[in-house]
Amino acid sequence: MSRYAPGKLFIVGEYAVVQPGHAAILAAVDREVRVTVSAAHGGVGVDVVIDSDLSPGAARLRRGDGGLVALGADEEQRVRDGLTHVVAAIEVVDGLLAERGLSAPPVHVSVSSRLHHEGTKLGLGSSGAVTVASVSAVAAYYGLELSDEERFRLAMLATARLDARSSGGDLAASVWGGWIEYHAPDRAAVLDQVQRRGIEESLRTPWPGFRLRRLPPPRDLALEVGWTGQPASTASLVGSLGRRAWQGSASQRSFVERSDACVRAAADALERGDGPELLRQVRGARRMLAELDEEVGLGIFTTTLTALSDAAEAVGGAGKPSGAGGGDCGIALLDATAHERIAQLRKGWAAAGVLPVPIHLQSTKGSAA
Repeated sequence: MSRYAPGKLFIVGEYAVVQPGHAAILAAVDREVRVTVSAAHGGVGVDVVIDSDLSPGAARLRRGDGGLVALGADEEQRVRDGLTHVVAAIEVVDGLLAERGLSAPPVHVSVSSRLHHEGTKLGLGSSGAVTVASVSAVAAYYGLELSDEERFRLAMLATARLDARSSGGDLAASVWGGWIEYHAPDRAAVLDQVQRRGIEESLRTPWPGFRLRRLPPPRDLALEVGWTGQPASTASLVGSLGRRAWQGSASQRSFVERSDACVRAAADALERGDGPELLRQVRGARRMLAELDEEVGLGIFTTTLTALSDAAEAVGGAGKPSGAGGGDCGIALLDATAHERIAQLRKGWAAAGVLPVPIHLQSTKGSAA
């Protein structure tokens, strides 16, 4: 039983979307994580075997009262080195199965990723994609029929257990695919709801702050993706911001309000097919991130990401980091018919040490068989 989930790009709304109820625009890409689930044959006392093309060896785990438990120190290290989101996804689906009075069978879970370059993540939401693909594949293997929103909610529960600061935007892009406007749920409220009422009820009751709508892709704009070659930790950057005095300040409220206004204007531009206005909003989003970076010193803009963005504007387009910054990747939007300018952009990126990544945006469903 195999399922895949695509990676994502943030177009506008980074950092503000971490706040419950606030928004970002994301787009799914045509690269994915695939998860395959089959019967486990790991021996006595082994309930789950997980292997990944990004880590050597397999991790063997047993089911305990508190969730999955690695069978040894080496197994535990393998989980910490890159399988925590897979484990969390299995645990939350196991929990749903248990609430329905069913027992989970032994499973072998195999992960393969196209969201990395020679083993290094590109910043395309690999953690979110593997969580969605794992939830989808494990649930399908168990015979659970889930709607898109139920798969998103289970993936959000698994992610929030690991880091409640995660907005879940990457999960939404992986589930629904295409271009979306996403408003983050209040993860603390959701986790409290699950603790008090269980997983099953959390799939049915409203989640405060959560909203989503599909958007059309840009009509006449090309989207180029550049990789800095420097992996970055979104959780570390977002967590660092959350620990600073900026959190809860008037400056933070102003940033979130301006970011939400940018998201609304960009979404309206996409609905109207207004390419110039979308470019204007993406440039504005870049400036807002740069002002945030200057104020709190997060390191969102590396020298390479600044050069990536400058090169896009130099040829009449718009460029910015995609996601938390600090490395990973950035995007450029520009006239799709201006082939000479696209070539100039790529030349400018090469001079700055930016690697163009052959990625296209996905316009169809996220997870599939």
